[in-house]
Amino acid sequence: MTPAARVQAAIEIFDSILEGAPAEKALLGWARNSRFAGSKDRAAVRDHVFGALRAKRSLAVRGGAETGRGILLGLIRSQGIDPDDIFSGIGHAPAPLSDAEQAAGEAPQSDGVRLDLPEWLVPLWRASLGDAAEAMAEASRARAPVFLRTNRLKTTRDAAISALSEEGIEAEAHEISATAIVVTNGARRVSQSRSYQDGLVELQDGASQAVIDALSGQTPARILDYCAGGGGKALALAAAFPEAQIVAHDIAPQRMKDLPDRAARAGARITVVAPEDLPNEAGFDVVLCDAPCSGSGAWRRAPEGKWALTEARLAELTAIQAEVLDHAVDFVAPDGVLAYATCSMLEPENTAQVTEFLHRHPGWSVNAQRAWTLLDGGDGFFTAQFSRDAASIS
Repeated sequence: MTPAARVQAAIEIFDSILEGAPAEKALLGWARNSRFAGSKDRAAVRDHVFGALRAKRSLAVRGGAETGRGILLGLIRSQGIDPDDIFSGIGHAPAPLSDAEQAAGEAPQSDGVRLDLPEWLVPLWRASLGDAAEAMAEASRARAPVFLRTNRLKTTRDAAISALSEEGIEAEAHEISATAIVVTNGARRVSQSRSYQDGLVELQDGASQAVIDALSGQTPARILDYCAGGGGKALALAAAFPEAQIVAHDIAPQRMKDLPDRAARAGARITVVAPEDLPNEAGFDVVLCDAPCSGSGAWRRAPEGKWALTEARLAELTAIQAEVLDHAVDFVAPDGVLAYATCSMLEPENTAQVTEFLHRHPGWSVNAQRAWTLLDGGDGFFTAQFSRDAASIS
């Protein structure tokens, strides 16, 4: 495919997304119907689509319309490419620009357009991030780095980096976590590499790894990952606390369907339980609640979430987070720790949840609290650790 044909394919895919199709489904459908497209073509089209999704509002202004064509025109302009080289109408290239498209891109921009955020979210974004708000918005438009977690059950970080190098994947240690490796070249080869298939490394964001590092002062015998999802943190917990019993639970058990195979590959011991099989006892030394959230710290990876979030949905999520904490607290041993985490940078999901939890649960205190932003290298994350006051235990 020519560069122009790749842009035309991205335009068609983006129109499907604007009509309501999930991005991954639209990309998969195009790939299945485009057998002529090689791996480099598919990667380039995917990059166009996700690059456009991250900056949809500002690119629509630069392209003159909130359509696949307008947004991809804005993307081409933002990359400093002459649109006439792409929009030529030759072969499978997009049709030449109209006079209106040639003149587009000079409209005044609101803060929401300039920052590529929903307009309603701008005040909350600024209130949550303060002086870093504009830098976080800019960083959210960039492609996220690919992080790997060293599986300490099988190897060391240096050995993992060497093993990846032997397979043509360039990577280096990252300071965000003692287990973090960031891939600098060859990221698309990771999932097919021996290092990954043999369980030496796992795909996991660096800040997500740091959330587990924050528990390193504990010596738990039993750990409950209460909102396990796909199981990334359960696997990290199993590697960080190899002597502990790790129990993975999720209210939607189908989310954990791949976890037994992932655990076997990693050499990790994890017990997967459905809600009805979760022991009804306060017997866990650590209960981790990686709660459902806006995902605002990971919007550069999943930019559709940015445009789907509404005030009503945020209110729904904060209510769910409070409910999760209120349920999970019953599983914490008397001298245990309740750990809360989100991949969000929004204050209502983070520090406000901490304050409200303490109001609802007298006799509990915060032991530790930490936030990571995109400027730390990984995704935006927040964590807090609660424990009972000594007076309430006795």
